[in-house]
Amino acid sequence: MKVLITGSNGLLGQKLLHKIREDDTLELVATSIGVNRVSQKTGYKYISLDVTNKREVERVILAQKPHVVINTAAMTNVDLCEDKRSECDSLNINAVKYLANSCKKIDAHLIHISTDFIFDGENGPYSEDDEPNPLSYYGLSKLKSEQLLQAHSVNWTILRTIIVFGVGESLSKGNIVLWAKDALAKGDSLSIIDDQFRAPTLAEDLADICILAAKKKALGIFNASGKDIMSIYELVERVAKHYGMSTDNLNKINTSTLNQKAVRPPKTGFILDKSINELGYKPHSFEESLALMDEQIK
Repeated sequence: MKVLITGSNGLLGQKLLHKIREDDTLELVATSIGVNRVSQKTGYKYISLDVTNKREVERVILAQKPHVVINTAAMTNVDLCEDKRSECDSLNINAVKYLANSCKKIDAHLIHISTDFIFDGENGPYSEDDEPNPLSYYGLSKLKSEQLLQAHSVNWTILRTIIVFGVGESLSKGNIVLWAKDALAKGDSLSIIDDQFRAPTLAEDLADICILAAKKKALGIFNASGKDIMSIYELVERVAKHYGMSTDNLNKINTSTLNQKAVRPPKTGFILDKSINELGYKPHSFEESLALMDEQIK
């Protein structure tokens, strides 16, 4: 089965690249904007692709004829999405439309990554059937991408995830777990919010469910997060505990003190029963995830 991934330079894209290239049953075409930033260059084909360019998307997909496309490309900086709405729309909505239209032409299956930020966080954790109500432009853009697919005749899977973390190479942005580890190691005084609750997701787990969905050509929406729901403060506290670092410099604060441009949902988290039962999803615990990262950092 031939799989094409978008955003292969990103954290999830890199994990997918390594897992798929090592799977004898799968052939991989990796795409991302610009040069390939992954040092492992063998076992797959790399093509530079700007998913916001309709003609480019069509040309690459019609030429490569993948059976499955996994779209990991997105604008995920929540505050930036408030300011740069047309850029956000271009990457989070229009690109999905171009991918869906091209996939339909060759009868390819499209797997798309969505987010917990489509919810308002008043009734978390959420099932796949709960009613979305985004509070931010980022959340709205991802909801619109979901609605676009639901109205499209292409075969699709939507995987909703939460705070993806892990170890990658030459990444354009960091993630909260590595940031917390570095900041704690420096002994910085840290003010961390204690009133937002999430289920952070190991990038390997999200890559695994992408591949499970691809092999089964699963149709519909599936939750794809970590299984442990915690406040952001508790997340940093658990990172500290794992590494035997002091929490003396940790201070609890409220979201209201941050003046963030985009409104965040207070409590999300996902009910994972459908993904576990139908796809065989097996997410790691948060501490297991940290241990796995330790091996990679070594």
